[in-house]
Order: sequence, then C-alpha cells, then structure tokens
Amino acid sequence: MSLSNVQSVTIGDHTRLIRTWERPERPWASVLLVHGIAEHSGRYELVGRQLAEAGLKVRSFDLPGFGGTGGKRGHIDSFEEYLDAVGDELISSSEAGLPSVLLGHSLGGLIALTYALDRTPAPDYLILSAPAIDANVPAWQRTLAPLLARIAPKLTIPNPVDGEHLSRDPSVAERYFADPLVYTKASTRMGAEMFDAMKAVVGRVPTMPTHIVHGGADELVPAHFSAPLGEKVSRKLYPSLRHELFNEPEGPEVIDDIVSWLKEQIN
Repeated sequence: MSLSNVQSVTIGDHTRLIRTWERPERPWASVLLVHGIAEHSGRYELVGRQLAEAGLKVRSFDLPGFGGTGGKRGHIDSFEEYLDAVGDELISSSEAGLPSVLLGHSLGGLIALTYALDRTPAPDYLILSAPAIDANVPAWQRTLAPLLARIAPKLTIPNPVDGEHLSRDPSVAERYFADPLVYTKASTRMGAEMFDAMKAVVGRVPTMPTHIVHGGADELVPAHFSAPLGEKVSRKLYPSLRHELFNEPEGPEVIDDIVSWLKEQIN
C-alpha cells in the first residue's frame, strides 16, 4: 500500500504545499508532478497513488498563487517563479541512483517543457499530459495581454471553464467547482507570461526522452497543439478522451501506459 503525506514548507516570504506518495520498498524512479492552471496538487491524489503502487516515488506541489501555496491568487510576476519552484522540488525529489521524471499537465506541461529546455538540473525523462504549448484564444487577446500586464499587472480576470470539457465523467466537474482550492481567475501578468512562454518553446525539442499523452476530444488544449512536437518525440493520442486524461474513466489505463513507456525507456 502506498503512503501519502502533505506538508507546508516556508520558501522566502511564502509557504509551499507539498504532497508525496510512495511505498515502503525502494522505488525504481522518482516523479515530480506539476499541476495545471486554476487547480492544485490535491486533485492528483489518485494519480499519485497509482504511480506509487507501480513502484515510483511521487512528489507534487501547489504552484505559486494556487492551492495551499502562498502568493496572490492566480498571479505571478514572472514565469521564472514557476521554473524556480520546479527546480527546487526536482532537487528535493531526487535520490541518488534513481532516474528522475518530470510530469506536467496542461499549464504544468508548458512549465515542465520550458524547464526541461532551459534549466538544470534536467530531469532524465519528461512526460507531458495535454501540454498547454499554445492557447485557444483570439489574436486580439494575445496582442492586448502585454499592454494590460504593464498597466494593471495584478488585475485578475475570470478564466471560465466548461465542466464538460474536463472529463466525460460528470462527477469530475462537480468536484472541481465545489473545490475551495480551485481558483478560476488569472492576472493579466500571468496571462502575458504564459503567452511569452508558449512562444519561447515553439520548434524546440527536449534532449531527454519525452512522451506526450493527449486526448483527441480535448477542447481546452486541442490535440493538434502538441502534434508538431509529437512528430519528434513519443506521443500517444487517446481519441475519445477530453482534457483531464487522468480523470477520465480510462484514466488508470493512461497512467499504466505512462508507466509502461517509462519502464521501456529505463530498461
């Protein structure tokens, strides 16, 4: 049986909420999981448990401005804040002799990809779930974003989500909207920083083994966004799945596929 733990640590002026899942036996790899926009690491409880049951040591944390981590809700001054947090946690999750894995979903996928391209220590393996490497927004919004970020950087704007776009399981949306730690607003600065990060990864390919999983019915981050990168790395498309692949009825199968891919790479 896997053991889960939640703790808060002080990082500078803020607290950071961290979750871990592992079995008593020595793991065969360590995984750092990075969640998406508006959510928090607690929504990955079943993912963490399943990965731990497969023999992996799993760590996740709430991104700055989300969940139980400090900072203004839905705001960052710079995308570097996310990358710094990933670097801290990747070091903390590493263990001598164990391969390190960075796994990111949606915004977490963009963060993980950016980190893997530009930062050290680099993970040994990279896994991206519906990575937000592009945004389904009109051109005028992209143009206006940096202007608003300069004028009113901390102004938060609603980032509405249609619950049906998350998963075919209606209970997922019900829990999402009832979750007090879910925050569906983002500051103008955060939006501008995300758009800049998306532009910065275009055409670039990680040097470490990389695997993408994406739902073919994803309307939040359409699957064609990851197709160009998917031509240069491993990619598996799940035709009927929506944005939150791990929260679909087939979620456990997606996680099993990820574990199988990882074992093949390591062995």
